[in-house]
Amino acid sequence: MSKGFSHMCRKIVAVGRNYIEHARELGSQIESDPVIFLKPPSSIIEQGEKIVLPEGVADLHHEVELGLVIGKELSKAKLSDFRDSLLGFVVAMDMTNRALQNKLKSRQLPWTLSKSFDTSCPVGPLLPCSMLPPKLFVSDYEEFRKNGRTVELWLRVNGTDHQRATIDGMIHSPAKLISFISHHMRLEPGDLILTGTPAGVGPVRSGDVITAGIKELCEVEFRVV
Repeated sequence: MSKGFSHMCRKIVAVGRNYIEHARELGSQIESDPVIFLKPPSSIIEQGEKIVLPEGVADLHHEVELGLVIGKELSKAKLSDFRDSLLGFVVAMDMTNRALQNKLKSRQLPWTLSKSFDTSCPVGPLLPCSMLPPKLFVSDYEEFRKNGRTVELWLRVNGTDHQRATIDGMIHSPAKLISFISHHMRLEPGDLILTGTPAGVGPVRSGDVITAGIKELCEVEFRVV
């Protein structure tokens, strides 16, 4: 277990299909409500640790995401509670065993085994919300989209761009995600919300180096072994 905020983390709540272009590239249906799944806190790694391929797996898919870290207990939160609910944010990755995920989906089974292996959630340092545009924390979706254009996620594999997009492409805003999730389960300090990945996901193999970040705010690097 890493020694950053993750010692507080009791659960990772992840959101699937939250960018239209990513849903399309996987051939997935776009849902009216957020698609939610869980990852264990034991999957978190931080700078200096390595992404380890599960035994018998040749490659994993990278998915860069904006991660939101909860700062106080929340239950049935209003959209307007969003800003005051956060401890901070991180750049994160939801590493995925895509072959296994596709097999599970074809059988209409949960994705858990394809998303929850050890080292499947690399994260960057915890940063204060004051580093993000203030109007990103609004409950109005259109206002969020205007301000989301200034927050760019990116990911490179061995120095080559694979993912680059601004978060205004989210189908469900961060405010809606936190409110929605808190109506289904209590959120606690240190919980990590993964808000979804944009298009451009693809495979990485042993020896590859993944660099990811939020433009002008942070950058992290992880090696796959």
